[in-house]
Amino acid sequence: MQPEVQVMPKTKFTKEHYLRWYEDMLLMRKFEERAGQLYGMQKIKGFCHLYIGQEAVVAGAMTVLKKEDAMITAYRDHGHALAKGVSANAVMAELYGKITGCSKGKGGSMHMFSDEHRFFGGHGIVGGQIPLGAGIAFAEKYNGTKNVCVCYMGDGAVRQGALHEAFNMSMLWKLPVVFVIENNNYAMGTSVERTSNVTELYKIGLAYDMPSEPVDGMSVEAVHDAMEKAVQRARDGKGPSLLEINTYRYKGHSMSDPAKYRTKEEVESYKAKDPVEMVLKTIREKKLATETQLEEIDLRIKKIVEDSVQFAEESPYPDASELYKDVYVQEDYPYITE
Repeated sequence: MQPEVQVMPKTKFTKEHYLRWYEDMLLMRKFEERAGQLYGMQKIKGFCHLYIGQEAVVAGAMTVLKKEDAMITAYRDHGHALAKGVSANAVMAELYGKITGCSKGKGGSMHMFSDEHRFFGGHGIVGGQIPLGAGIAFAEKYNGTKNVCVCYMGDGAVRQGALHEAFNMSMLWKLPVVFVIENNNYAMGTSVERTSNVTELYKIGLAYDMPSEPVDGMSVEAVHDAMEKAVQRARDGKGPSLLEINTYRYKGHSMSDPAKYRTKEEVESYKAKDPVEMVLKTIREKKLATETQLEEIDLRIKKIVEDSVQFAEESPYPDASELYKDVYVQEDYPYITE
């Protein structure tokens, strides 16, 4: 089981905060549920890793980040792309392998990308995004911006050696990056307790004198508070932070994983504090929206998802000539001659 986490004191959040969190998380949830159905129908092929249960980890960050801030993550990336502003149409079309997808149908589920929305993947190599996240932050500092990079990783990726190199350089150069471990406790299917002597993963950052703390990832308010502090530190030029956001995926590691390594009781214990339902409960208790308004939100989100399916179905596949595009960056160098 996951370690006890420090529940941060809740700040006073507005109606706008709660309604945005609800809409963002509901879109992620409904989109992923539909993607799971479509995978079962063989409309979506290849690998497919759903984000159901972990929505608060990204939603809580989005009420802190600015549009110009960068985000990079691993291959469980549909929710991150949607939260960062990539349209449901572009994400669904990418799942279908269509040319209208955000990676032109070439990346599929694991490689979402949008330079326009400053979303840099979607990476299939475990831990591969960690040094890249530090590199993006280095570029921001080099160019003199106040932008921050948020670099997400899973608890399994923490075992990669590149993490330590990235942590060391980020602290040495005070890079504006927030490292986030989305600890859903099982990596591909092996619990943290069976793979690491250090089970409180945030403590890894302490070896580099990096401000590090655990966060309740089932509480979107706690995520917002922790992200707010870490992002401000990075924006102020004080360097990186490490957040171990303890969360839970309701589905298996991927669509091919029956998740027999955990009990039904364990899954249900996490569903009892489902982040979408908790925010909905708060909205109702505080009377931040009427039942009619909530129903309208639900119908609007469902339409966005269904429209994305239709868009993906009707979009064309990439032409064979696309095989030779986007392989190398085309630059004009005056000192290179034919």
